[in-house]
Amino acid sequence: MRGHDETALLRRMVEIASVTGDEDRLARLLVDDMAALGFRAHRDAAGNAVGELGGPDGPLILLLGHLDTVPGDLPVQERDGKLYGRGTVDAKGPLATMIWAARRAWARCDARLMVVGAVGEEGSSPGAHHLAGTVRPDAVVIGEPSGLGTVVLGYKGIVRWSVDITRPGSHTSSPGPRAVEVAADHWESVRRQLAADCGGRSAFDRPIPALVALHGDLTHARAEISCRVPVGFDRDGFLEGLRELAGPDTLTVAESLSAVRSPRTDPVVSALRAGIRRHAGTPTDKVKLGTSDMNVVGPVWNVPIAAYGPGDSRLDHTDEEHLDLAEYLTAIDVLATAVEELALAPSLAGTGPRTAGAGAGRETAR
Repeated sequence: MRGHDETALLRRMVEIASVTGDEDRLARLLVDDMAALGFRAHRDAAGNAVGELGGPDGPLILLLGHLDTVPGDLPVQERDGKLYGRGTVDAKGPLATMIWAARRAWARCDARLMVVGAVGEEGSSPGAHHLAGTVRPDAVVIGEPSGLGTVVLGYKGIVRWSVDITRPGSHTSSPGPRAVEVAADHWESVRRQLAADCGGRSAFDRPIPALVALHGDLTHARAEISCRVPVGFDRDGFLEGLRELAGPDTLTVAESLSAVRSPRTDPVVSALRAGIRRHAGTPTDKVKLGTSDMNVVGPVWNVPIAAYGPGDSRLDHTDEEHLDLAEYLTAIDVLATAVEELALAPSLAGTGPRTAGAGAGRETAR
């Protein structure tokens, strides 16, 4: 039966819980399974599961997915042609798609193919940060749910911070500032500033702040704030302004990642569109308001890049997470064709495997 092995691998992956920070068992399974499929498979220093195919001379095409999921112990079951369970969509389905697509394309192209199941994408992305400093691919597909016929061109960036405030104790009748009021004022100042800068732009093209938590009392308070930021957003200048706003209070930056967006003419986008056109109909594209490992590696590598994978991203992190298995099997066809197209792309001709230069760095932990 078509797809039996492909579906069996996906189910094994979903049956292994792999909440962020606890990916070891799944990583070991994938190394063993990829080795059995002919990959040169190993764990790298960050704990990522890595499988390679092909010789050293062709362009390096990296298929980068992730192993971890958010918490949630969902029953794993197959019903009406759909596989239910945590991670089916985000993002074990896309990662399994990459493994099978690479194996299929390997026999029909001269590229060096690397599939990586990275650790910690739902957290601080240690797996992607490690890759950014040690590998230099020529083209990258990020394994995230896009839907069968859609390519994801980009993701918004993020700045996430907290401000801790201490004020002397006072009676509520006293006129002096109270810590929790100062924390609330910090949030309101940020919200008003960013609202003034929106200028009627789309959600992807404007900053969107969110008050994540606000707690405290008269003497001690803490505000936690997240802001999704657009391409070209001056994060350094924004953070400098936040520090000035905080004054003597303690500002802690938890995360700072730039937004990323590839043009429709990007070779990876074009190859994915060709694969969709051949196997799934008319291709579409979109951008997402969240972040992914594309935000981590894209600005460092500066190579053709886009995201693709089966699944409805509206099911991410929900109790109804499930993947249509027919869509999954067709996505393997799409991605295998895209990899073959990429291997022949003129912009990748003559390139070969490289390691990241000494200047490759990492941003604030995600």
